Amino acid sequence: MLLIIISLILIALGILYLYLVWNFGYWKKRNVPGPDPLPFLGNFPAFILRNHPLVEDFDKIYREYKSKFNFVGVFSQRAPRILITSPELGRDILSKHFKHFHDNEFGNITDKESDPLFGRNPFFLEGEEWKQMRAEITPAFTSSRMKALYSLVEDVAARMTTYVKKNRGTTLETKELAAKFTTDVVSNCIFAADAQSFTNDKAEIREQGRKLMDNSFWFIFAMMTKAASPALARLLNLSLIKKDIEQFFTNLMKQAIQVRESSSVKRADYLDYLIGLKNKKEISEIDMAAHGVTFFIDGFETSSVALSFTLYELAKNPDVQKRLREELVKAIADDGSISYEAIQDLPYLDQVISETLRLWPPGAWISKKCTIPIELELKPNEPVLIEKDVCAMISIWSIQRDPEYFENPLKFDPDRFSPENGGINPYREKGCYIPFGEGPRQCLGMRFARMQVKRGIFEIIKNFEITVNPKTRDPLSLDPKEFLTMALGGVWLDFEPIE
Repeated sequence: MLLIIISLILIALGILYLYLVWNFGYWKKRNVPGPDPLPFLGNFPAFILRNHPLVEDFDKIYREYKSKFNFVGVFSQRAPRILITSPELGRDILSKHFKHFHDNEFGNITDKESDPLFGRNPFFLEGEEWKQMRAEITPAFTSSRMKALYSLVEDVAARMTTYVKKNRGTTLETKELAAKFTTDVVSNCIFAADAQSFTNDKAEIREQGRKLMDNSFWFIFAMMTKAASPALARLLNLSLIKKDIEQFFTNLMKQAIQVRESSSVKRADYLDYLIGLKNKKEISEIDMAAHGVTFFIDGFETSSVALSFTLYELAKNPDVQKRLREELVKAIADDGSISYEAIQDLPYLDQVISETLRLWPPGAWISKKCTIPIELELKPNEPVLIEKDVCAMISIWSIQRDPEYFENPLKFDPDRFSPENGGINPYREKGCYIPFGEGPRQCLGMRFARMQVKRGIFEIIKNFEITVNPKTRDPLSLDPKEFLTMALGGVWLDFEPIE
């Protein structure tokens, strides 16, 4: 009996192994080079093991093959992918060949039934649904609306200064400081609610926002199960957002609408836009909540990453900090404020932010699903057919730190983006500067993100001398358990008020 049980176990393990590796000959049959994958882990073990930053897996492959091929064949677990090693090809995939790579890789891991909020998020939507949602959201990010929201950002910035001064002499973890700032900004702009991040250590919106972006084991398990077996995911009723979090943001949006519609308050914020959209298109409450969460995620997490790394680089490079402060001070009005127009017209501030986004892109990689088969050149005059559902992975991290395109790439040098050098345009044209993506699916919240990051930087650099505290790891390394670019152990800075 024992022998039978052992035999059955061995047979089961053998079948499982064959299932995991049977597709590993996919690229060899097509004469596409690439590194050997590992069973279950593929070529990106960090995605599962989370024992080192995922960008290291990307970077190793990118640097090994970039001088020989425009792309290589890789595997995400057992699914065939291509990793782009040519910035020009990456640029074409995002723009010129957009109709062939219309959708994001993870579009099929959500649905409106199990994930009402993420299932309506433009990042996950595909085809015509994405076009419709994009058309609904785009008018919310016009320059006139950004200008109207600016005063709300100013109010939160002032609260941030009060908070930092109150904690004078205390070393602050700057990612958390930046997250308090962006949480209060987006909560005010979207839900017309004061998140109270600077006055309450356990502010509810801040805590729920933290949970919303939590990369827990459950989130990874749910995402992988949905991707590998949608039927099993439906059977288990798996969702990426826990129901209590979903209910919190749905109720928050419902309450915000009720308060706004029952009052005489008129503000040109996102809530006002969403109410207008509801009245015009008769969209449901859950659609409204999904729009709100989309704005919340776009304005909260990636912006706080960008702001924290910008402050880190300014603290690390006092000469850059001094030069930026001089530019900011010159732009200050007589009442000590800075107008929306003035802050948009500061070239060195733009350079500093652009250089931060080059070194520390919030999203270190993107993956686009092939929706219509297309031939791509492996090498000149060597076309390879990329079949439907094969994804093209682009390592933003690797490209933007490549010495072939950026001299001394690990140096923080805002002057590489000076107006005399053409700003970011020459690099975008080559496809080697894409922190917000490129083409029709470029990040919609880019304009708002830059506006609030600029105002946050202005507030800190105008009022404080900042230095790196020894609690910050040197050299800085990435947290392997986070999908976004975040520092392992945090970014700890000291803030000395400027009298």
